[in-house]
Amino acid sequence: MDPADESGPLKIAVAYSPAAGQVELVNLSLAAGATVLQALRESGFLERYPAIDLATHKLGVWGQLREPQDVLRDGDRVEVYRPLKVDPKEARWLRYRSHRERFKKTP
Repeated sequence: MDPADESGPLKIAVAYSPAAGQVELVNLSLAAGATVLQALRESGFLERYPAIDLATHKLGVWGQLREPQDVLRDGDRVEVYRPLKVDPKEARWLRYRSHRERFKKTP
């Protein structure tokens, strides 16, 4: 099958990390023209993880944000991103303070 031919079934992976350090990946075969949302529904993640709320969880393909109605291509990996619990700048500052305290010299 020619990689440029999009008329055949698409091989799609859907990835979700329900908790830090834990990643679940589901491989699917979908019809040409399938969308990001269709892949997410077919993966079963919405049923297994009711905490996934499309109003707060962002979706992407290979690290690029996408809309649920975006059409997929063969070989795409759909990713479900959890909302951040801590602002990245704040997390960096907290790590710095922790490191500084650990190596602080006592007189």
